[in-house]
Amino acid sequence: MPSLSPAVAEIRLAVRTALADLPPGATVLVALSGGADSLALAAAVAFEAPKGDIRMLSLTVDHGLQTGSDAVASAVRERAAALGFDARIARVDVAGAGGPEAAARDARYAALRDAATDARATAVLLGHTLDDQAETVLLGLARGSGAASLQGMAPARTDEEGLRWMRPLLGVRRETTRAAAAGLDVWDDPHNIDPRFARVRVRERVLPVLEAELGPGIAEALARTAEQLREDAEAFDEMIHETIEDIVEHAEAGISVSVAALAANPAALRNRIIRLVVDSEFGVSLTRTQTLEVARLATDWTGQGPIDLPGCTARRHGGRVIFTAR
Repeated sequence: MPSLSPAVAEIRLAVRTALADLPPGATVLVALSGGADSLALAAAVAFEAPKGDIRMLSLTVDHGLQTGSDAVASAVRERAAALGFDARIARVDVAGAGGPEAAARDARYAALRDAATDARATAVLLGHTLDDQAETVLLGLARGSGAASLQGMAPARTDEEGLRWMRPLLGVRRETTRAAAAGLDVWDDPHNIDPRFARVRVRERVLPVLEAELGPGIAEALARTAEQLREDAEAFDEMIHETIEDIVEHAEAGISVSVAALAANPAALRNRIIRLVVDSEFGVSLTRTQTLEVARLATDWTGQGPIDLPGCTARRHGGRVIFTAR
C-alpha cells in the first residue's frame, strides 16, 4: 500500500476537525469551483464525511463570465459525482455595484445560501486557504477599511438563518492543496492570473516582493494578525453588547443612545457602539467619517442639526442621540 502523502494527510485532518463540530446525519454543501483548493477540500470531505454519517452535496456556480463556462461546470460536477457527492450546478447572473469581483462573489454566495436552504444543509464548506487569508488582510490594509477588514475571514461563523459557513483549510497553504489535488484533474480559472483584479496583483506581485525583501513567513504572519484581531474583536463585541443593554432605548421609528454614556466611553468603544446600533437597527454599515460625525453629537455638541446616514438620520435631542428611519 502506498503511504499517504503529507499534503493529503494535512487536509484530511483539517476537514476531520471541522466536521467533528457537526451532528451525525448532518448535510454539508461544498462550494466546488474545480480549482485545486476546492477539489482538495472535496476529496477530503468525501473521505471523512461517511465516518460521521454526514451527507455530502456540492455546488458549482457557473457565473457565465467566460466562454465555455457551462462545459467547465459540467465537467466539475462529474468529478464531484465520481467522489460520491450529490453534485449540482447553479447558473447565476453577475451584475451589481462594486465591480465584477464583488458582483460575482455576491451572486456566488447567494446561490450557495439558496442551495443549502433547499437541501436543509447544516453547513457550507469553503476552500479558502491561508494564502487567501493573507491576501484578504493585505487588501484590507491597503483600503484603510479598519480593524474589521484586517480580521480577514473567520474559520467558521453562523449566519442569521442558522447556517454554518466553514473554512476548514484556512490554516493550510495553497501549495499544500495543489499537492493534495494532484491527479484530480484540476481546472485553473484564468481569472486567477488576470492582473486586472487587485487580488491577483497582491498574489502575483505584492506578496512575493514582501517575501523577498522581508524574508519568508509573511503569509503566516498576516494570518496570525487576522486571528489576533478577531480575538480582540470578539472580546470587544461582548463589552459592547453588555454596554448597549444599559444605554440604548427604543424610540419612535428608531432607537436612541445616551449622550452621557457615549461621551464617557473611550473612542474605540463609542464608535463601535454607534456602528453596531445602526447596523442592527437599520441593516446598514457606516463609514468611519459618518461614525465620527455621529460621535460629535455626544462629544462636540455645538447645536449641529440632523446627520443624514444610509437608511436613517441621527440627531441630538436632550440627553440622547436619536436614530430614526429615513
